[in-house]
Amino acid sequence: MADHLDARMEVHQGDITQLDVDAIVNAANADLRPGGGVCGAIHRAAGPDLAHACAKIGGCPTGTACATEGFKLKARHIIHTAGPVWHGGGHDEAGLLASCYRMSLKLARDLGARSVAFPAISTGVYGFPLKAATKIAVRSVNDILAEDETLERVVFCVFGQEAEGAYRAELDL
Repeated sequence: MADHLDARMEVHQGDITQLDVDAIVNAANADLRPGGGVCGAIHRAAGPDLAHACAKIGGCPTGTACATEGFKLKARHIIHTAGPVWHGGGHDEAGLLASCYRMSLKLARDLGARSVAFPAISTGVYGFPLKAATKIAVRSVNDILAEDETLERVVFCVFGQEAEGAYRAELDL
C-alpha cells in the first residue's frame, strides 16, 4: 500500500459501461478488436460504431493507450489500453501494466476528462495475479493523482467479490 492514498480513488463492483464518468478504460487487446470480458461488454454497450472507430486506429501496443468517443455509453470517451499477458513475471509485465494506468490517465487528462473508470486490467484471461495487479493499479493511479489535480475521481470498477476485496484492502477502505 502507498504511504498516502488519494481520496479521489474509489471501488465499485458492477458494470463499467453503466458508470456516469467522463471516460471509461477498455481492457483491450492490441488489435483493438471486440473480444470477451470487459472488452466485449464495452463493445456491445457502445454499439457497432466502436468497432469501426477501433479499426481506423489499427492497434494499440501493450502498455500504451488510445481513445475513441463513447458512442452509446454515458461516458464521452473510451480509452483503450492493452494490458500485458502474464508469463510468470519475468517479461516486464509489472512495468507494462503500470504503463497502462499511467498512459490512460495522461490521455484522460488530455481529453479533458475529470472522472475515469478502470477495470482490473489484465486480471481476466490475461492471467495477471489479482493482488499484484491491484497493487500496481493503485500505486500507479495514486502517483498520477499526486501530480494532477484536474482528475477529480478515479473508479476501480471490478467484477466479483474477490476483486472488490482486493481493491478495498489495497485502498484501505
